[in-house]
Amino acid sequence: MVMTGMAIASSPGLLAQWIEPSERPTLVPIPVDTAPTLDGDVLGDPAWEGAEPAVDFWQTRPYEGQPATEKTEVYVVFTADTLYFAVVCYDRTPENIIVASSRRDSSLEETDSFQLILDTYRDEKTGFVFGTNPVGIQYDGQVAQEGEGGGLGTSGGFNINWDGDWDVQAEISDIGWSAELAIPFRTLRYPRNISQTWGVNFQRNIRRRNEQAYWSSLPRQYDLYRLSMAGSLENFEVPRQNNLKILPYVLGTGTQEGLENAPTENDGNVGLDIKYSLTPSLTLDGTINTDFAQVEVDELQINLDRFNLFFPEKRPFFLENAGYFTVGVPQEVELFYSRRIGLGPDGEIVPIDWGLRMSGKARDHYNIGLLYMQTDEVTDVTPENQFGVVRLNRDLPNRSGIGGTLVSRRGSGSLADEDYNWTYGVDGRWGIGQNGLIDGFVAQTDTPGLDGDDYSFRLGGSYDSERWSLTAGYTEVADNFNPEVGYLTRTGYRKPDGFLMRTIRPTDLWGLLELRPHVSYRGYWNYDGFQETGFLHIDNHWEWRNGYEVHTGINFTREGLLEPFEIADDVTVPPGTYDNTEAQIVFYTNQGAPVAFTARVVAGGFFNGDRLALSPTFRFRIGDTFNTEIGWQYNDIDLDTGAFETNLGLLRVSYSFTQKIFVQGLLQYNDRADISVTNLRFGWLTRASAGLYLVYNEIRDIQGAGTGIPGRSLTLKYSHLFDLLH
Repeated sequence: MVMTGMAIASSPGLLAQWIEPSERPTLVPIPVDTAPTLDGDVLGDPAWEGAEPAVDFWQTRPYEGQPATEKTEVYVVFTADTLYFAVVCYDRTPENIIVASSRRDSSLEETDSFQLILDTYRDEKTGFVFGTNPVGIQYDGQVAQEGEGGGLGTSGGFNINWDGDWDVQAEISDIGWSAELAIPFRTLRYPRNISQTWGVNFQRNIRRRNEQAYWSSLPRQYDLYRLSMAGSLENFEVPRQNNLKILPYVLGTGTQEGLENAPTENDGNVGLDIKYSLTPSLTLDGTINTDFAQVEVDELQINLDRFNLFFPEKRPFFLENAGYFTVGVPQEVELFYSRRIGLGPDGEIVPIDWGLRMSGKARDHYNIGLLYMQTDEVTDVTPENQFGVVRLNRDLPNRSGIGGTLVSRRGSGSLADEDYNWTYGVDGRWGIGQNGLIDGFVAQTDTPGLDGDDYSFRLGGSYDSERWSLTAGYTEVADNFNPEVGYLTRTGYRKPDGFLMRTIRPTDLWGLLELRPHVSYRGYWNYDGFQETGFLHIDNHWEWRNGYEVHTGINFTREGLLEPFEIADDVTVPPGTYDNTEAQIVFYTNQGAPVAFTARVVAGGFFNGDRLALSPTFRFRIGDTFNTEIGWQYNDIDLDTGAFETNLGLLRVSYSFTQKIFVQGLLQYNDRADISVTNLRFGWLTRASAGLYLVYNEIRDIQGAGTGIPGRSLTLKYSHLFDLLH
């Protein structure tokens, strides 16, 4: 049975008049005794015959509120252990279907695609996303706080690095394309009761028309993650099953450090990850002798200011339910930053002996995150350490909630009594209507030897409608605030910030889809009232229906230095306040095309001189199997105290033999550090992230003065997933 909500729209090209549906669409999954045959042929499989499909899809772009231009049917059935989805994406010109990649978790934005989101707790905040394209890639991730991670209060967002255990098959035919997805219930987390109702929404992309359409219709400012406006899967039975998965690994590594004729050291290792469902909604994870050899290396960055750089977490153990542990301002003030565990201050590998993590929901409304990790000693880098995190959050109505966090680190050895750090804080968010939100946090740290103020806090608000987006906030970080298992870009500042954007969709103007004029500001003052940074940005984004986009902006900047700053070798910026103006332009071609180009140009004043910054990126693909990206970042800087150039190059190549067999290469060059970095990976996946990996890493000193540690390694790793209670 299908019930459809209501949206009233104007004629094509005119701004849709959105009316909030009084009842969201509903869909009732049908139980089946015989599971569908997973081959992508939906209409030829009798398992789907008893299910009535969801059929009405509504555009958010290019014509908000209009019916989708092509018919889509989504069927849902289930067996005792698996939930099945089938989608038939009718297309009157199937020869024009665009397929960009066949590699797992490749972006679904620049390809024809289908995605679904499941709000299994019906909390309208957290969800599981599954998606595919016409060649059947696996795309999945976890959503926290409706995908909101823009930097106000409690951070959330979308975790693309989570990999669930599920299957999909797709095919292209003369009616369009179709796909079948099999999602075991044990891959999901949900409440205890047998009969349940879950939130759900479906999204279809038709890339050649730049079209996005949803089953539960949305206004233009929201996307699939807007769970408070999702439809529902009604009244179906889910199993109360236990879930015990064991993932052992074995690896061998050959390492050569230093010079070309250095000896090769061979080593081997074994380890184990364990996952057990304490309840259908609460999971216990364990790890012994943890290894992340298969993870792609970080992208290099060049730092042209005085503050810390941010690198994202990629290691699988820390990724599931990562949103449960996240508090703060993303990439600026984060109370817990998992890369502090198992990595030294300069990126050195620190062995993780073992760890435990419990995460999920209790009593439907409480979000729990507990973590304990034990790391080994690395001579001249770090002693043994124990890390602990306790996180509890209570969901409240209308996207609201309140929570508390405790993070600790304690070192071992003779100085253990004085080698510790505590971070604790509370946070909250208050949803106002459908478009408004106020949120924030307050935190404090405890570090031996640091006296004085050690607090931080933020209060911010946001409003998002079809026409206007507004955010404003205020942050303080005291001089001695020191979250050693967190992340800070800088300390000792007061920061106001704001953002205002108007979204315009012209009726008929030069083929434009959207204009987004906007202004933003952020300023940093120290506690003596001295302004260290100011950044006023005035811009307009011009987006065309053919996928091209141009950003035209101007920046007014201020940098204040109280002491000299060495920006490059033999180039120092003296103390002072530097006010500058710079122009910027960003250009995108159609990123869904086989050949795509992006360029960013910034030119203007920089400290006591001038800068020209160029960042071109070229992407090329052949079919869905071969993808390559070439990027370059160039800076030409001329200061009163000296001139210098920086170059940062990147070449990323991937070839997919199948959806589960691939080879990837990432080659990088940094002339500031005088190094080149090579990361080559061959993967043969069996289930989720388990399988066979062959990984080659090399750091090469270009001119004998590099800041990296030259060397190379070759690692062969095999892991196998045992599902013991299935």
